[in-house]
Amino acid sequence: MFKRSSGHRLTTSAALVVSAGIVICGCSSSAHTAAPSQAQQVWGDLKPVVSVKELMRDMLDPLADNIFDAVSVVVDKKGTVERSPKTDEDWERIRIGAVTMAEGAYLLKVRRPFAPPGDENNSTGPDAVELSPAQILAKVEKDPVEWNARIEALRNVGLEVLEIVKRRDAAELWDASENLDTACESCHRSYWYPGETLEYYRRLDRRLADRNRQVGATRTAKPTK
Repeated sequence: MFKRSSGHRLTTSAALVVSAGIVICGCSSSAHTAAPSQAQQVWGDLKPVVSVKELMRDMLDPLADNIFDAVSVVVDKKGTVERSPKTDEDWERIRIGAVTMAEGAYLLKVRRPFAPPGDENNSTGPDAVELSPAQILAKVEKDPVEWNARIEALRNVGLEVLEIVKRRDAAELWDASENLDTACESCHRSYWYPGETLEYYRRLDRRLADRNRQVGATRTAKPTK
């Protein structure tokens, strides 16, 4: 009796342990499965507030000037004046621009309209030089690799400038400013105004020259008093 009873208790205990293990494993598995869902609830989904055009106009473009305007050479009647960061406030302004480029560029990865409702860019007429929002979207969807590469190029300039700020090397800001201009304009020419080709500017120059000749001829023909 004693041995049988003891064995029964051992068997029952073993069964309880196994059962508990199953419950623990089940809870652990459930917790593991629920983790991504809980993380998603914590971080949420990114929802855009404005279009790409507005994001560039109201955030990225203005703060890019913190980098563009950091160094310059101004020539006027008083002579030549070189501008470069000298104070803590100067470098803080540049850092803010760099952080905005590095972090803000990734907001372009969030799917959003390319222009506000009703804004078709300068995409109508025979001499339209800009793509419409629908045309830009079609181009991005056809080759998302290029779109992401353009974004990374802009972000890399932000990271570059952050390192320059750490070293406070004003001389390097000249190259960084050029790199930023290249990143911005390359993207704009590809997606916003690909119609502004060399031939477009040649036609524009010819029109301006013709207009100037017409104005000159009119003034010459005007009778003098």
